[in-house]
Amino acid sequence: MRAALLREFGKPMEIAEVTVEAPKAGEVLVKVAASGVCGSDIKAIDGKSPVVSHLPCVLGHESAGVVEQVGPGVTSVKPGDHVIIAMNGPCGRCRNCSRGNAHLCSGAGRMMAIMGLMGDKTTRMSAGGEVVRPYIGIGSFAEKAVVSEAMCVKVAKDAPLDLLALTACGVVTGVGAVLNTARVEPGSTVLVVGAGGVGLNVIQGAVLAGATTIIAADVVESKLKLAEQFGATHTVLSDDLPKQVGEIVRGGTDYAFDVTGIAEVLTTAFASTQPGGTTVMVGSPAAGKNLEIPPGQLFGSRRLMGTQGGDATPARDLPLLVDLYRRGRLNLEGLVSERVPLDSVNDAVAHVRSGAVARSVIVFE
Repeated sequence: MRAALLREFGKPMEIAEVTVEAPKAGEVLVKVAASGVCGSDIKAIDGKSPVVSHLPCVLGHESAGVVEQVGPGVTSVKPGDHVIIAMNGPCGRCRNCSRGNAHLCSGAGRMMAIMGLMGDKTTRMSAGGEVVRPYIGIGSFAEKAVVSEAMCVKVAKDAPLDLLALTACGVVTGVGAVLNTARVEPGSTVLVVGAGGVGLNVIQGAVLAGATTIIAADVVESKLKLAEQFGATHTVLSDDLPKQVGEIVRGGTDYAFDVTGIAEVLTTAFASTQPGGTTVMVGSPAAGKNLEIPPGQLFGSRRLMGTQGGDATPARDLPLLVDLYRRGRLNLEGLVSERVPLDSVNDAVAHVRSGAVARSVIVFE
């Protein structure tokens, strides 16, 4: 198959012929239909991802496709099924899974997948005799991907896979941060800092939760116009956020979501909430960065939380998102700024890096 190989950090990916093996027990071979380009992929390219330590690697994780082959013991999907490839495949047996926290699965198989290995501590890809690792056990910047059965969520065949691919990461992270992590209440006021691909989904999540005031903040004015299309009631350029937010909602908002991954921005988002407010860190900050929050702000019973992929349980949340899309309550088409072939993957990365697009989607025939 053809795949985009990352051979050196900080360099463009190389389109190359890659050998993919048949799936083994509990594994599924998926013919990839589409894969979104995410900020996490860019961090990996820059050598800033803690889970990419071995090269070459095939990046890509926000994806959907058609099952081509299943390994022994697989019962939940069969060849021809359409599936979303979830970012995590919970084991269902570890302490976290048994307590209902599937997004925090600590099973051995899940831990190995994060580092690009299958359950037997090997991979199913190679190039010219070199072992190739798939990013977080997926590697969807490729025509095919071998993943664990638990990462395959079956969906109806009449829904467009290029749109459903987005639910696997950007959509479930944004909407999940609102519904699962913060549990925003109807009638609430919400601040969303960063109106990119994930931020737009936080806004959509706030609409679904029944928030009445939704403030979008960004440094790019064109993104703010797009935020209004997704449900933002107010927009501000990111300059002295607490002051600007206070002029819209006296005392600050009930909830704030920082999607930028910048520690200093998270501090200002936290300061923009009212006493009793909740701030959720959606974007992951760079390693080695510390967060500075004046202790006095905590005395107002303000809460600071993190989220991992929207704290989602794939088998529960991805079908829900598909259903919301089918009922016209979730805008997926509006997230797609461009559709490009695999050969243009480096151009797509550049567009996402520049902030010029909400989402670039790699599509396969």
